[in-house]
Amino acid sequence: MDHHLTPTPPSPMENSAAGPSSKPPTPASTPNSRLASAPSSRHSATPPHASAQASAPTPASRTIYSDRFIPSRTGSNLALFDLAPSPSAASSHEGCPAASSGSAPAASPYCALLRAALFGPDTPDRVASSATACSSSSSPGPSPVGTPATGNIFRFKTEVRRSAKRALFSGEEEEDALFPGIFTTRGAGPRKVPRSPYKVLDAPALQDDFYLNLVDWSSHNVLAVGLGNCVYLWNACSSKVTKLCDLGVDDNVCSVGWAQRGTHLAVGTNQGKVQIWDATRCKRIRTMESHRMRVGALAWSSSLLSSGSRDKSILHHDIRAQEDYVSKLTGHKSEVCGLKWSYDNRQLASGGNDNRLFVWNPHSVQPVLKYTEHTAAVKAIAWSPHLHGLLASGGGTADRCIRFWNTTTNTQLSCVDTGSQVCNLVWSKNVNELVSTHGYSQNQIIVWRYPTMSKLATLTGHTYRVLYLAISPDGQTIVTGAGDETLRFWNVFPSPKSQSSDSLSCIGGTSFVRSYIR
Repeated sequence: MDHHLTPTPPSPMENSAAGPSSKPPTPASTPNSRLASAPSSRHSATPPHASAQASAPTPASRTIYSDRFIPSRTGSNLALFDLAPSPSAASSHEGCPAASSGSAPAASPYCALLRAALFGPDTPDRVASSATACSSSSSPGPSPVGTPATGNIFRFKTEVRRSAKRALFSGEEEEDALFPGIFTTRGAGPRKVPRSPYKVLDAPALQDDFYLNLVDWSSHNVLAVGLGNCVYLWNACSSKVTKLCDLGVDDNVCSVGWAQRGTHLAVGTNQGKVQIWDATRCKRIRTMESHRMRVGALAWSSSLLSSGSRDKSILHHDIRAQEDYVSKLTGHKSEVCGLKWSYDNRQLASGGNDNRLFVWNPHSVQPVLKYTEHTAAVKAIAWSPHLHGLLASGGGTADRCIRFWNTTTNTQLSCVDTGSQVCNLVWSKNVNELVSTHGYSQNQIIVWRYPTMSKLATLTGHTYRVLYLAISPDGQTIVTGAGDETLRFWNVFPSPKSQSSDSLSCIGGTSFVRSYIR
């Protein structure tokens, strides 16, 4: 508290010593009469050495001060800290020293929040504290030693939690408890997802075909895109574009798929060929001609490459073996358009234009699990990286549903009607969320929170079906492709806690860029 030091007025004894014309003290100025108006008897007493100083003759123009200084709060701005009582409190406690200091407006919401932040939500109001102090000071009997008559301003009924002040800046859940409806914590409410892409690449000749898979993102941060009869590589760090291969005028690219190491790319063609390319040297190292029709789906499991074709079969190719394929899986009655290995490489999920979803193990030639609930082609397939055996699948225009399966217990967990054709699914490895891309009729991208399946964001921008989807190696960014011949990059997932933010700047950050992929 700011204290002003003010001098005590000269005593009558000092006034009488100022000159010979001074009169003897009147009865009103005697020491006994001053005791009634002084705050306490010890303040009115004059020490011996002060009397000795006052007895000395001094000029009339000089003001004599005693050596006793009493703190005065008359110049303190109590209203600045909202310590002055409200008018109602002043009128109801006229005998209280705090009430006699003047009236002030009632406590503002800001003051109430500040008091709660500093001293806790259960801190009693100042007016109540003043009233308690007044009633205690007006009661007979001496006050306890060390307790001021007006009460202690910073003493409250309840003990303040140590975390109460820290929560004001920590952003933790304690803020909601202290300030319901005022502060928003990081954990409360939906996460904010940017509604527009930060980069757009023009991709001429990107086919508008639901059954193809023409985009994949490698672990080395290189994007492979099939455009017409060519495959292009786009380096996300340098934005450098490299033409990997040209199949000629008699063939087209139908699928691309990166091996886990990110150095080799598999290319499926319209003529039923499967080619293996060394991306670092831009050199083809192998061609396998086992399918009779186009190869629209590819999936890697270490050195084993699985390919799905319009000829209704799935072939396993071991790139270490001389044979074109080591096993053939049969079961689908129409084109195989979706193919994904689980993260532990123990299960392979396949979807077909026969509305079937099958699950295979590495050694089976017949499906070990069959799901027939979808009513349209099943292209969208995604295994959860967070829970073993959790599989998500999406149906086409006539189905529009995302279904979740527990392949360990062979049960369907849930089903969500998205309202439009489900083209792709991918799961975030950083958080328990997934993203779906859609075609007819809304062409949207939806970010979902699992298992509640609440929508975190709905992203729009493509004017054609969003047929292609891939996720960056850091798990934060997705790229989508559509028949409008554009590739759009979106920041949809948060970064892992242990990862720095350097990788995001490598793929463009948040600045919007539009360029050509070739």
